Amino acid sequence: MLPGLFWLMALMVLPCLLIFGLIFFERGIYGGIDWSAMTLENIRRAFDPLYAVILWDSFRIAGLATAIALLVGYPAAYAISKAPEKAQTALLFLAILPFWTNYLIRTYAWIVLLNPAGLINTALASIGLGPWPLLYNEFAVVLGLVYNYTPFVILAIFAALQRLDPSYAEASRDLGATAATTFWRITLPLTAPGVAAGAVFVFVLSIGNFITPDLLGGGKFQMAGNLIYDQFLTARDWPFGATLSAGLIIIMLILLFAQALFSRRAMGER
Repeated sequence: MLPGLFWLMALMVLPCLLIFGLIFFERGIYGGIDWSAMTLENIRRAFDPLYAVILWDSFRIAGLATAIALLVGYPAAYAISKAPEKAQTALLFLAILPFWTNYLIRTYAWIVLLNPAGLINTALASIGLGPWPLLYNEFAVVLGLVYNYTPFVILAIFAALQRLDPSYAEASRDLGATAATTFWRITLPLTAPGVAAGAVFVFVLSIGNFITPDLLGGGKFQMAGNLIYDQFLTARDWPFGATLSAGLIIIMLILLFAQALFSRRAMGER
């Protein structure tokens, strides 16, 4: 276990401890950190209503992206699980194929597709339905997040469906339940841990994302990731940036703990 523990300590635990330690220092005169001055002002600033609005917008956009990713990802994972066994590998390969391309390239591709002279608006205009304002708005941001993170949902739910004992569904049908009733009463509850895992993946990655809002939102939407990015690289206020980062880390840990507790209870009930 030593190599894995060393990896976690060096690349996750120690950086997180550093982030939490920077909270209590002041910004240097020329940016960075003033190691000689300690303060609690950063924590007070983090609760300023201005940042609360940005955090709320981040929660709302990330929550919307998560809900849409679940609505898209669950049927896809279900269809893959019901496909012939030989076809499942190919279908899963297609689901994760976008990961073979750089995240920035995938995001820039959406700019090409969504801009007023792009392929989508050109096609809509050819049938008299366009152009539509598809780029540099909240719609584009949510679309980009859903596109980039839905594969996580598909993989998590597919794994849960693969672990599902088919005898439960067979027993349900033998007792006279319809296919819809079997799904809502048997399949969905028993795969809820996979749904929760996929939802946490999408939400955590979305709320901390800064590339998609910056490129597809045209800088009009400030999310938590953008705010942290600006504090470190533009304002050079590293202590306050660390404070905001610590807030996101705490939110992530709470979500992961809740997901683990929910999965453990679901497995216990099974």
